[in-house]
Amino acid sequence: VQLVESGGGLVQPGGSLRLSCTASVGTLDYYAIGWFRQAPGKERAWVASDIRGGNTFYSDSVKGRFTFSRDNAKNTVYLQMYNLKLEDTAVYYCNTAPVTLPWGQGTQVTVSS
Repeated sequence: VQLVESGGGLVQPGGSLRLSCTASVGTLDYYAIGWFRQAPGKERAWVASDIRGGNTFYSDSVKGRFTFSRDNAKNTVYLQMYNLKLEDTAVYYCNTAPVTLPWGQGTQVTVSS
């Protein structure tokens, strides 16, 4: 499977964005998928995971603000982000959970006033 992230952008604090992760090759429904992010000068960190069957887990830093969803017909998973904070600024990546694929280019999310 090959994954491509999109949907990032520049948003003000308190704003919202929806990130997409689409499989260009393969079927996402077969996999548990995770979202990860890497902020400037920091290690890549786990954000959320969706295990097939509806179990979704979030890091404490995004719990209650981010929502993971799937659209199997579009072979896409989403990360809906609400109430964005300055510290959410990062490059966001998707991958299998646990990570098994090479990292893609990610999508940049910048939260700034």
